[in-house]
Amino acid sequence: MTLREIERPAITRPHQLLVRLKAAGINPIDTKIRCAVDRFPVQMPAILGCDGAGVVEAIGDEVSDFKPGDAVYYCQCGFGGRQGNYAEYAVVDQNFVAHKPESLSFVEAAAAPLVLITAWEALCDRVAVENGHNVLIHAGAGGVGHIAIQLAKQAGAKVCTTVSTPEKGKFAKDLGADEVVFYRHEDVVRAVSEWTGGRGVDIAFDTVGERVFEQCCACTRCYGDLVTILQPPADIDWTEARTRNLRISLEMMLAPTLLELDDAQQHQGSILTRCARLFDIGTLSITVARTFPLAQAPEAHRHLEQEKPIGKVVLTIE
Repeated sequence: MTLREIERPAITRPHQLLVRLKAAGINPIDTKIRCAVDRFPVQMPAILGCDGAGVVEAIGDEVSDFKPGDAVYYCQCGFGGRQGNYAEYAVVDQNFVAHKPESLSFVEAAAAPLVLITAWEALCDRVAVENGHNVLIHAGAGGVGHIAIQLAKQAGAKVCTTVSTPEKGKFAKDLGADEVVFYRHEDVVRAVSEWTGGRGVDIAFDTVGERVFEQCCACTRCYGDLVTILQPPADIDWTEARTRNLRISLEMMLAPTLLELDDAQQHQGSILTRCARLFDIGTLSITVARTFPLAQAPEAHRHLEQEKPIGKVVLTIE
């Protein structure tokens, strides 16, 4: 990644907004695009970044819910001719945009959209988490994980989560997790079995992928739900899932962008609007691990990949 000057983007469609960005969130998908750009429908030179927060500078003729000067946040990935958010300005489709929560700074708001939408679609839309459920959430100190814990607890569920360190364990407990499993030196399947009295969880949420998916199969009760945000391994042994009659759900919050699904894009915008209210009444929080200025985007990527911090990494844009 290199810092360079380009022309300021311009509105070309009546439902677009021009946003002057204040901050841009960094997500693992950004690093995956950087490492394997040919696998994604980006135009070169690519501007990375899905999450953004800033101020509306101008609006298209058919935009009715926003006006210049509004503080907004959104998730729009730079696919299919769209621009990412590691920049001072971006043109954004109104379907992706919501008014920024008043209680959050621009940095905090920029950290939130992708993980909010991912956790909401996984737990609320795919498996309908509800009061009384036992839920296993992997990587509870990560971006998606720490939001998922809060959404599950708000629904009345009991939450078990996996973490790597005592610091991350305390963080997850402070968010409301009922049980913490240190996956580096504990048998996760055994720990979950003991926590549920041998029954297994009602819902397992895989945010890690690879062999964790197979582990989730063994942790979920018969006729339970397993939802993953990653593609299951090609060589997975499906015996456990089939024997337990598990319902498998796949969550890919990028699908509305990749497939140009207007209704789904609007749904994602509505998720951000609903979550804004939760932030403002104090029942939802977002954790920012560290910020970097825009010019240090490469260092920010290295920090995310190597340190695997608690919460999110954000670029600040002056």
